[in-house]
Amino acid sequence: MGRTAAGTAAGVASVLFYLTVYIVMTLGSFLVVLQMRDESGEPVETIASLAGMSRTRPMLALAMAIFMFSLAGIPPLLGFNAKLAVFAAAVDAGLFPLAVAGFVASVIGAYYYLRVVKVMYFDEPVAAFSGKPGLVEGGMMAVAAVVVSPAGWLLLPALGIVTVNAARSLF
Repeated sequence: MGRTAAGTAAGVASVLFYLTVYIVMTLGSFLVVLQMRDESGEPVETIASLAGMSRTRPMLALAMAIFMFSLAGIPPLLGFNAKLAVFAAAVDAGLFPLAVAGFVASVIGAYYYLRVVKVMYFDEPVAAFSGKPGLVEGGMMAVAAVVVSPAGWLLLPALGIVTVNAARSLF
């Protein structure tokens, strides 16, 4: 009865899986944010500055939308699988209130992630960002976007094996 969701091998594996996916989603999001510079090269840091980015920088907006949808846990993106794994571990451990609290928190968080997408795709454009991502930054954004996209499902078996083996090594 004293078991916690993260205190079992399955719970630890689910947390490791979630953290791995979360790192990729967050890295991708921050790489997009780092591309946001005004005409003088200064960083632009407000959500309002993203307005209409789908028309002024469509590929950058697409990458950010993929990361935001995945962070929100929208299927079929990998963020959904990661959240599902954590919630399933909580349910399997009998921690229904924790799973419900996590789900409610995810819904609240999704509002903020989806708000970014709404601003990029439905608000009137503001001044376009200057500059283009370098080869390394652009490549990292593209790889991160592909990993969290449905193509990332191809990585699920390998990631599952790695996280389960890492979790078992703790027990």
